[in-house]
Amino acid sequence: MKIRTFILVIAALAASVSCKSQYELLLNSNDVDAKYDGAFAYFNEGKYSKAASLFESLAVLTNGTERDDTVRYYWGLSNYKFKDYYTAETNFEKFIESYPRSPFTSDARYLRIDCLYRQTLRYELDQSPTYKAMNAISEYILEFPDNTHMKECRDMLQELNDRLDKKAYEAAKLYYKMEDYLASRVAFRNVLKDDSENIYREDILYYIAMSSYKYAHLSVPSKQKERYLTFVDDYFNFIGEIPESHYRKELDAVYNKAQRALGKHGVETEDAEMSERDFAKERKKVIKEAKKSAKEEK
Repeated sequence: MKIRTFILVIAALAASVSCKSQYELLLNSNDVDAKYDGAFAYFNEGKYSKAASLFESLAVLTNGTERDDTVRYYWGLSNYKFKDYYTAETNFEKFIESYPRSPFTSDARYLRIDCLYRQTLRYELDQSPTYKAMNAISEYILEFPDNTHMKECRDMLQELNDRLDKKAYEAAKLYYKMEDYLASRVAFRNVLKDDSENIYREDILYYIAMSSYKYAHLSVPSKQKERYLTFVDDYFNFIGEIPESHYRKELDAVYNKAQRALGKHGVETEDAEMSERDFAKERKKVIKEAKKSAKEEK
């Protein structure tokens, strides 16, 4: 029984070595036909790493021949299937430059931008690859408006744009979490300045209002009047744009607190129905007083 088991193990090892030797023989061979057939055999078996190495080696032998575009395309495709997107993108880029009229070029163009898309990183990390991918996808759409991958391209662009929106939103939110409310308000306003259609627009407007309220609440008494009025401005902007928001109840309660605080500073505010015209008038008055005080201090 032990002898039989030993024989089976030896047979398995021999088969493994034989298989490995066959690949190595192909890799080091100059027989174009054998290497070509072997590369496709490994590709069709899903052994993409070996296929890529054989196609790479084969590219030297088929350079300038009618097989060259096929070999170089499948070299890139093998790397793509192996999920080596960096190498695959380089393969496809060089292929497109060398063979703009090949029957494989259309697929190579799309696969190249798909490689760039797959190399992008989650929002917390560097977004340089995201910008590069978005530029390449946009150029592809403009250059080939009738391509068969239009939906995939638009979906990729949307996802990448949403990722940039999230990065900008989370970066601004960090100031709020750190309780630096002045910087928080500025950061959130800059997010909307850069992209007014940010997918987190409702949340951003909410945090702008809350930042201005908390900044006013924590200010010295002499600065509170002007800063509470900034909150009122942000509050009206929010409810004017999103009156049915799930944040409305919370902001209404905060607005009432701001009203009471402004009442102590001699500002006439009746209720949540205070007109924007009255508010604008009061705000101009406060800004004028602030400028006058600043000049006197100088």
